Formats: sequence, structure tokens, C-alpha cells
Amino acid sequence: MKIRVGVFFGGKSVEHEVSIISALQACNSINKDKYEVIPVYITKNNEMYVGEKIGNIASYRNLKSLLKESRRVILVNDGGKVQLVLYPGKRFGNNVYATIDVAFPIVHGTNVEDGVFQGYLQTIGVPYVGCDVISSAVGMDKYVMKTVFKDNGIPVLDGTVIHISDYAKDADAVKADIKAKIAYPLIVKPINLGSSVGIMIAHNDEQLDEALDNAFTYASKLLVEPAITNLKEINCSVCGDYATAHASECEEPVNTDEILSYKDKYIAGDKGGKSSGMATLKRKIPADISDETREQIRTLAVKAFRSLGASGTSRIDFMIDMDNGNVYLNEINTIPGSLAFYLWEPVGVKYSELLDEMISLALKRERENKALTFSFDTNILDGFTGGKLGGTKGGKL
Repeated sequence: MKIRVGVFFGGKSVEHEVSIISALQACNSINKDKYEVIPVYITKNNEMYVGEKIGNIASYRNLKSLLKESRRVILVNDGGKVQLVLYPGKRFGNNVYATIDVAFPIVHGTNVEDGVFQGYLQTIGVPYVGCDVISSAVGMDKYVMKTVFKDNGIPVLDGTVIHISDYAKDADAVKADIKAKIAYPLIVKPINLGSSVGIMIAHNDEQLDEALDNAFTYASKLLVEPAITNLKEINCSVCGDYATAHASECEEPVNTDEILSYKDKYIAGDKGGKSSGMATLKRKIPADISDETREQIRTLAVKAFRSLGASGTSRIDFMIDMDNGNVYLNEINTIPGSLAFYLWEPVGVKYSELLDEMISLALKRERENKALTFSFDTNILDGFTGGKLGGTKGGKL
């Protein structure tokens, strides 16, 4: 009997469209002899839709038409059976669209990749692929992520956090504090976004104003770091869990500006107006680095992955300061664009095999969780009729 996999994508995120591309690539690559795939599209209003056309990328050119021809569902755990139930339901007949064995979130960005969606699945009792709530949340917050890596001896750049309330209260004081801590050039980033959204480099006061205003349109909290001027970016993917993990080949993305932009990642490599997600990015694989540096980065990538308690497949992005050869970990992407399959093929791992390993890891975690105790059967409320409880007299609140 095939394992039924619900692939969830979209959601309320600025990376919504990128998620669609990544997910449908995966849907087409999952081994259909072993898995039955049910694509589930999440709108920007957080409504879930299923249907024949949900798995067809061309259908998303006319979203209104797609939704009209699809069915809205809700996720329900009915006695241990995870079901996609039609909503609103029919008065008569069966309202269960499909039953799934495991959820595969292929979502990017705030509200979906940051532990929020994972928490929803965990609360309902749905086994799911990838990082758990904590590692997803830490992996999304660039500052918290840095502190975890730094505490584990992984080299990162120092940075400072800026809150929108402080900036609104006294912008000049905030900018003065930034410049006292970090010299130009510096880089400004929304603290919880990916795909290079909202990121800008500032070389002077005027550009700092622009960078802060731009980033605050996407997030209420920012991270400011020194900008490496003679920079080489290197990415490496890791697959596994807390027990064991292995690294992919290293890549060197090619950017058209000072930083690797959203356009570089998802648009610049398009042909004929079609997008293939991160697979379109111009890159050198293997990266143009020494064997020693390659092994250093691959080792650091696995160490970072395990220190975060990650699971599934992540992509870890590094920076090399070419002026002194120092290597810094920039960030981890807990659900990378296109799930970073292009980094695994050079080391002999087919995309279908990578997806199979990710699903197997999710089912392993579910088996391990079932062996743990999360609640006790007690009778402490049995017969409670009155008295004081937390300052409340009687049995009523």
C-alpha cells in the first residue's frame, strides 16, 4: 500500500509564489511507485484547496479560475486518521477528500516556515517532514540563529538588532547607535525573511535611511551586520536529523549586484518567462574553492544543522572574506527553495531519493515521538466540587 503524502505549499508569505514552484517540482519528482501525492495549496488568506488542477503550475496563471474549479478543505485528525475534509461540507454523502499519512510542508518565509505551520500540524497530530517547531523558529530568526551557532563555536559575523518601535520613536538615535557599532559598508536585513527579500547594503547615511525604510516594510525587527566587500558566497545542503546528517556538494552562486538578490535567485535565469525556482540561479558547481575550504564548509554545515536540531533537508549559506580567507556562516534555510536538489545531484543523489529520505526521516520521528510520554492519566479533578483554586472560590470561574 502506498504512503499518502500531503504536500502543502503557498501560505501568507512574501515567498508565496516561490513556494508554489518548489512544491510542484517536488510533487513531480516524488516516487509515485511508493507514494501517493496529494497537493494542497494554501492561499494568502490561509485557506486550503485541493483538486485536479492544484498540482499543475500553469493553473496558477489565473488564480481566481483555479480556486473556482478546486475544493476548499480543512485538516482534521479523526481518531488518528488525518483527513482533508471538504469545507463547507455536503449535507449528504462523504466529505472526506483524502486521508494522508504524512504532511510535507514545502513553504517559505514568515507564517509558514518559521514554526507556525509546523506547530499547527503538531497540535492536530499530523506527522510532518522537516524541522520541528523549535528548529524552524530559531532557523527563521536571523539573530537567534546567530546566537545558537556562536554558542556552538560556529563562526558568524557580529550584528545588532533594530526594533521598529525604537526607530519610530527616535530614528536619529537608532542610526547613531548602528554607526557606533558597525562601520560602513553595512547590510540591513529583515530578521525573519528569506529569498533576499528586503535586504540592502548601505555605504553612507543616505543609503542607510533607504535600507532601514525598505526593510521595515517587511518586518518589525531588523538585523544589521558588517558587509564583506570582497565576498564569495558558498552554499551547502545537509540532509538528516539529530542522530546523523550528511552534506551535499558546495555551490558558488553568481550574483549581478553586491548581494545575491531575489531577482538573481528566481527571475534572472528564467527562459521564456518561465520560472524553475532556485534551479534557475546561475551558479558554479562545484564551487571554485580549495579542497580544504570545501571540507571545512561541509563540516561546519553538518555541525550547524545538528546544533539547531534540524531535520529533513536544509541549505546553509556561507560567506568567505576573500581579503583574509575567513569563513562565516550566514544563515540556514530550513526549507530551501527547490529543496536544494541541484546540490545533491552532483554527489549522486537523485531528487526522488532525497525526497524519499526526507519522508522516511519524518516517519522515523513520528515513531520515536509515539514512544515518549506527553501526558498522564490522573484523577486530580475527579470529585472537585469547591474550595479555593487559584484564588477562585467555589467551582465556578
